[in-house]
Amino acid sequence: NVPHRRLNKRHIKESLRNGVNMAAKEIGKIEAVCVSRTKGTAKQNIGQAILKEDYGMQGDAHAGSGHRQVSLLSAEKIEEFQKTEPEIRYGSFGENLVVSGIDPALLPIGTRLRCGTVLLEITQIGKECHSGCTIARRTGTCIMPTNGVFGRVLTEGTIRTGDCFEVVSNK
Repeated sequence: NVPHRRLNKRHIKESLRNGVNMAAKEIGKIEAVCVSRTKGTAKQNIGQAILKEDYGMQGDAHAGSGHRQVSLLSAEKIEEFQKTEPEIRYGSFGENLVVSGIDPALLPIGTRLRCGTVLLEITQIGKECHSGCTIARRTGTCIMPTNGVFGRVLTEGTIRTGDCFEVVSNK
């Protein structure tokens, strides 16, 4: 996981350079809640889902124990990508939660996010794009390797599109 640690440090430095105060209470919004029944396919926005403790998003093919139970991606990063690839939709990158207002890739590993009763902990920033990544094959690039964030569910509950979430602790 050394590449992810380096990536995380870079993101922290970038957030400080850009004036992001990691100690301030930060609030964001859930723009989409996405699942797929099979791995390797785009996820569909279903509007709401139950997140199960130490498991992930109910009904999603990637759910299970481990440190990558739920994936998050910034709505702003997706919208930037859409400028050159307008057919890209929320869920196209395989992300479970599309969020706005806070770029989760700028938060350090160990940060906890609360959305209603749900409590998530960021466990990984970035990932290797698998060789079958449809977006990378078609466009030559993908934003998940640098902007995808993964977490585990510490406290379960329901998350809905439009819900607010907040950073409740940073490590």
